[in-house]
Amino acid sequence: MKIAKIMLISLVVFGLAVTGAFAAGDAAKGKALFSDLKFAGGTKACSSCHPNGKGLEKAGDKKEFQIMGSSQKSLEEAVNACIVGANKGKAIDVKSQQMQDMVAYIKSLKGVTGKKPASGY
Repeated sequence: MKIAKIMLISLVVFGLAVTGAFAAGDAAKGKALFSDLKFAGGTKACSSCHPNGKGLEKAGDKKEFQIMGSSQKSLEEAVNACIVGANKGKAIDVKSQQMQDMVAYIKSLKGVTGKKPASGY
């Protein structure tokens, strides 16, 4: 009985770890989206206005944003505001893998000032 409990707990922990790994964003994929001219049906890449993420170094830590006269309550909302307003694209689902990847890339810019991040971004 004790072995069965240990195996069950191990299985649950493993399942949670795998779920967390798949839910996390991929900064490399986010960087590719950030540089994609056709991302979200837009007319230009995010990097057109933010080369190498310039101006977004502190965005990953912010809780509220002011973009184009509107207030956004999350980084995901801010990303969509830029996609729709500046890029003339279509907002993406805030829970999508694309959004998670984009957010992971933006958060990777923390502390980077005017140069490429050390990890090669």
